[in-house]
Amino acid sequence: MSFKYEITATIVLYHEDQEILKRTIASFLKIPLKKKLFLVDNSATRSFQNFFIHEEIEYLFPGKNIGFGKGHNFVLDKLNSKYHLLLNPDIEFTATTIPILISQLEKDKDVAFATPKVVYPNHEKQYVCRKHPTFFDLINRRVKIFPKAILKNEYRNQDPTKSFYPDFIHGCFMLFKTTVFKELKGFDERYFLYMEDADICREIDELGKKKLYFPEVTIVHHHQKESAKSLKLFWLHTSSALKYFFKWGVS
Repeated sequence: MSFKYEITATIVLYHEDQEILKRTIASFLKIPLKKKLFLVDNSATRSFQNFFIHEEIEYLFPGKNIGFGKGHNFVLDKLNSKYHLLLNPDIEFTATTIPILISQLEKDKDVAFATPKVVYPNHEKQYVCRKHPTFFDLINRRVKIFPKAILKNEYRNQDPTKSFYPDFIHGCFMLFKTTVFKELKGFDERYFLYMEDADICREIDELGKKKLYFPEVTIVHHHQKESAKSLKLFWLHTSSALKYFFKWGVS
């Protein structure tokens, strides 16, 4: 099969910090492959339309906030690439990150996507790998009554230097085989924000495929944990969790 691009990517924007976003886009543009970046701007106005003018960037404006998953799906019909990166607007990585991950994807036909080790700007590790969410797990992560259960849920017993295939990987950086992302028809658009990454990992299981965590390369994520700070985002998270458990069950 012939592809126009080796890799495409989407970043869904919503009133982003421009300085951090600049670093994310600069990271993508350093990839030494034929590529295309789609910026899907969910902001109320075309705030980023003239901010990033580059032949490898296409700006798209839905006209309203259509949500995270639907924002990534907005480019499904435009994808003509071998690999597609779902990228948060607050990530930094080196030019070699993508080629190394692609080499891992090439080795296993049953892997749908790969994610590298993720750290905060201070280099503290982010535990992006999880067991499939249960109702108990989500409640316990809020109230922290059983801290050992949280550690187990995050695969803290795994060798942190070794690759493995977790149930669920946080969706800040997912390097998909484009054919698989299209076969899945992207994210389930019933989730406006939150849980769409957990859901798509379940859908990948239904296809009989796997998710690869590959810690031999590292990216930086300026993660803000906004749902813990905002009542509106907390209720969005709660609403998405209810949709998830209605679809997949509570355990």
